[in-house]
Amino acid sequence: MAKTDTQMVFRGGGHQAMPTPPAALVTLIDRFDPEAIDVTSDKARIRLLVDGEAGWDAVIQLAGIELRPLKDVPCDAELSADGDTWDGIAEDFSFGMEAFHRGQLRIRRNLHLGVGFLTATSGIIEPGRLEFGSVETPVGRLSILEAGQGEPVVCIPGLGGTKASFMTTVAALSDERRVIALDLPGFGDSDKPLDAAYDAPFFAGAVTSLLDEMEIDSAHLIGNSMGGRVAIETGLLHSERVDSMVLLCPALAWLSDRRWRWLLQAPLPKLGLLQPAPKVITERIIRNLVPGAKEGWTAAGVDEFLRSFLTPRGRVAFYESARNIYLDEPHGEQGLWTRLARLSPPALFVWGVEDQLVPMGFRKHVEKALPSAEHLVLECGHVPQLEEPEQTHEAIAEFFN
Repeated sequence: MAKTDTQMVFRGGGHQAMPTPPAALVTLIDRFDPEAIDVTSDKARIRLLVDGEAGWDAVIQLAGIELRPLKDVPCDAELSADGDTWDGIAEDFSFGMEAFHRGQLRIRRNLHLGVGFLTATSGIIEPGRLEFGSVETPVGRLSILEAGQGEPVVCIPGLGGTKASFMTTVAALSDERRVIALDLPGFGDSDKPLDAAYDAPFFAGAVTSLLDEMEIDSAHLIGNSMGGRVAIETGLLHSERVDSMVLLCPALAWLSDRRWRWLLQAPLPKLGLLQPAPKVITERIIRNLVPGAKEGWTAAGVDEFLRSFLTPRGRVAFYESARNIYLDEPHGEQGLWTRLARLSPPALFVWGVEDQLVPMGFRKHVEKALPSAEHLVLECGHVPQLEEPEQTHEAIAEFFN
């Protein structure tokens, strides 16, 4: 990795050799554009680590950035790679994103800031570049990332997920379309109101509020898990705003007996305001429950989940949303399976053979309720856009065309 010359720093009458930052990091800092990153606090510290070498902190404040020698203080996001990878990132932003997907660049703690740092230092100024931002709506501030130009596509993550779960989708589709991924209210970097319903109609209202504020008449929707259920509700309540929808392993109303329904229907206290276990124990439990949660994409995804769940408001949103998924009525005039027959926007359902949360058996019920829907079965689990990105995005592009 190329370096600039060593600088001499004098202290207390003596002198000490202090290495200056690697040239690649200096290049990135020199290109910093505050318009491409959404820093939600007054100050952010992004740690930049070079394998086998000294680390540096990029400190963002007052729309400016400064590169400082690493200090033994907490950071908000951490990026680490070897020297050659950092050189490649400094030369080409797309190389950096590919390195991230391959695991050569590791981003931990906060993907919103970590990937935002890469976009803000990419040197790309053309319209349609990847940008992070936030939009004020009647349901609160919604955090988004977007890239590309053309027909708008809105990506809606699942329970506990964030816009980062659609990074591969944004990259795959933004050559031909304007792709927007959002954090739903209560999750990620969006506002987390305590008095929100956190049910499908509430989230559908958030989606249409986002379209209103961004002056988008209608859009294609892509939803994963709970996000798929939100896309369906948006199509049912606001069909004129939905051009078509792709439903990736969507959460659907249970058809089997819900034995705890009687208990969860009663008003519950905001238990999420209390931390049930110390943070270190909660984090250890979550990482042990999720296979591969200590490395790669999965580790970064767990970081994103915990960043929200370890806050009182984030836990309230998670528990309320999970309860509403469980209580989603299957039958009757307001039942999902009854109403599904009235869904008018074209829909593609994507199912994972290995999905343990939304079984393949739901497909036959969808085919009966909504014969016009198309279906795709993939050899994957619950998150097709990350587990089988090439097949998933090829199918989405073909369906939208």
